[in-house]
Amino acid sequence: MGEKAEPRVILEARIIKAGTAEGEALVSPEPIGFLGGVDGETGIVTEKGHPLERQCVAGKILVFPTGKGSTVGSYVLYQLAINAIAPAAIINTDSEPIVAVGAIISDIPMVDQIPIGHIHTGDWVRVEGAQVWIWSDKP
Repeated sequence: MGEKAEPRVILEARIIKAGTAEGEALVSPEPIGFLGGVDGETGIVTEKGHPLERQCVAGKILVFPTGKGSTVGSYVLYQLAINAIAPAAIINTDSEPIVAVGAIISDIPMVDQIPIGHIHTGDWVRVEGAQVWIWSDKP
């Protein structure tokens, strides 16, 4: 058996909700609003014109600059978790309270204060505490 490939990049982040998760990255260059922007029953991004429109967040390492919108967005994240279709982890440039509370009550690992430009949709990403490991392909 071969050894696990070395990550392309390892970044240090600030922990919002501690945890470990690994999976394929789904990256948006624009903020995400969960209330009215993500369907809590399907995990599909529904916001018209959003770069991730019609894509599913379930099981992905969801990467976006920051959250936006109503405080009820926290409960949409919780609904995703209850329905077992939540992101595996959330990475932001700058966390804001709506997404942070949603991640905390939903037990979704979340970090911020990293340059998300290092991560591309399809990259394999591991969030482990304050470290974010990025591979170009699944190791």
